[in-house]
Amino acid sequence: MSYGILLIRVVAGGTLFAHGTQKLFGWWGGGGLRGTGGFFGSLGFRAPLVMAVLAGLGEASGLVFAFGFLTPFVALGMATVMLVAVWSVHRTKGFFSSNGGFEFPLLIGTVAVGIAATGPGRFSIDRALGIDDNLSGLWWGVGAAAVALVVSGFVMTALRTALAAQKAA
Repeated sequence: MSYGILLIRVVAGGTLFAHGTQKLFGWWGGGGLRGTGGFFGSLGFRAPLVMAVLAGLGEASGLVFAFGFLTPFVALGMATVMLVAVWSVHRTKGFFSSNGGFEFPLLIGTVAVGIAATGPGRFSIDRALGIDDNLSGLWWGVGAAAVALVVSGFVMTALRTALAAQKAA
């Protein structure tokens, strides 16, 4: 089981890390902060550059997730960013990512919450520090999912202009 959890953490975390560095630094064909900020502005977010930084950091934290450090807290950040992506960009495009749908962010967010619930496994920094038993379990997963829902709801309502909210509805 430990090898499977390691594989899931490394692949999901590494994938999201790469996605975040596209936003933050423009690596791998990404827009960087200016391009991502412009995109967030087009979605009606207030302070789009700040939103670009927060989204980029939330995604780039996938590297920390891959190493299994403070796992439920990092999972919370990842799940929050993925929920905002679902609601602000992908939900109107259906399920499949081939059509721009929410398949990818749903999968990554679910993996993050699932690992928060199961724990980071034997091959993790949390285990090396002896804190993995205190930072995992069903309630950590439920808590990460619940707080991600609340925070993403706040982001989608309070941090967007009224015009953007009307367009999305």
